[in-house]
Amino acid sequence: MTQISTRWRSEARAAEQTCAKDALPRLARAPVPAVAARPGVVKRAADIALSLLLLPLLALVSLCLLALNPMFNPGRLLFLQIRMGHRCEPFVIYKFRTMTDVAEIRRSADDPLEVDRITRLGSLLRKTRLDELPQIINILIGQMSFIGPRPDSYDHAMVYLDKIPGYRRRHDAVPGITGLAQTEVGYVQGIAATRRKVAADVFYIRNSGSRMEMWILWRTCVTVVMGRGK
Repeated sequence: MTQISTRWRSEARAAEQTCAKDALPRLARAPVPAVAARPGVVKRAADIALSLLLLPLLALVSLCLLALNPMFNPGRLLFLQIRMGHRCEPFVIYKFRTMTDVAEIRRSADDPLEVDRITRLGSLLRKTRLDELPQIINILIGQMSFIGPRPDSYDHAMVYLDKIPGYRRRHDAVPGITGLAQTEVGYVQGIAATRRKVAADVFYIRNSGSRMEMWILWRTCVTVVMGRGK
């Protein structure tokens, strides 16, 4: 399965050498085979089964946070945000809140992450990826999968659609909690870095299959164990 990472890095380097200014987005403009409107039966069944198994963990973490939040992360338990999903349709994503509670978020599509708002408890949740756990609800509803392109804020995504070649194509697949962009590119901020994420997402769609899914799952487990989440 290491061939997947090697192929991805090889394509990325080739694109950078060919055209520095518009390097990785060239991968996103490459022909993309038609993909299923929804995950295959096996993948969908696996998503549902794993989500049901994780429901007790979701309940346990929720209870712990309800007890800890008043002291270490005052405010609402959940963070709800409109994201761009499959076929560019909006949906509400669920996360455990990791930042100080504010009435309105003003971060634009090209602004850096507001790290000053991340609480100590929130930082732990982000490093272990436990903040993403409530998204099993999105999976059970059918809005997400465990593996797929990570959905962006809807407002930011509308900007990326206009400024990043190939951005729309990453929405040919159902969005996921984790994906190739998260394991191989990492957390990205701003329009320039999002171009690299798009290239990885389209590479995933073009090469989707059981080996790709297992590779991403393995790499995600490594990220969680090593505490590399952000």
